[in-house]
Amino acid sequence: MFTGALAASYYGTPRTTMDIDLVAKVGRGEPRTKLISALKVAGLEVDRRKIDAALKSGYGIVTLRDAKTPFSVDIILSNKKLEKSSGSILGLPTFYQTPEGLVLAKLRMIKATVPKERALKDENDVRAILRHTSVKMNTLRKQARKDNTMSILRAIVSSDL
Repeated sequence: MFTGALAASYYGTPRTTMDIDLVAKVGRGEPRTKLISALKVAGLEVDRRKIDAALKSGYGIVTLRDAKTPFSVDIILSNKKLEKSSGSILGLPTFYQTPEGLVLAKLRMIKATVPKERALKDENDVRAILRHTSVKMNTLRKQARKDNTMSILRAIVSSDL
């Protein structure tokens, strides 16, 4: 499923980006082999060792370069069920991270980003998603409290009033 700036553009306000962020459910064996095959077909420079290292590290993020352009793909490898929404891109059916999941991920990124000025894109993405997409605010508030990002969510929501 798509996440990051592409999903934020889908739910909120379109913006440019130099990478595509994906979340892929990956386990051992065949699902990983299918992912690698699909990435190669898409023209990405795939190194199986990078994917294995990302899985072993516990972070599960691997960056792959496009073979013909300056663009890259950041893939978040997950062994959990993906919470996704159906959508389309260029008329083709696809999946995006749910707007709630995307907002929560962006809030966690804002919290971790130093210096704070570097988090402006994520803050603007959250504002745009909340402005243009129906979001389950109770779900957001409940998880933001658990993530200790409630003050960030409050500040973004109050700035839009």
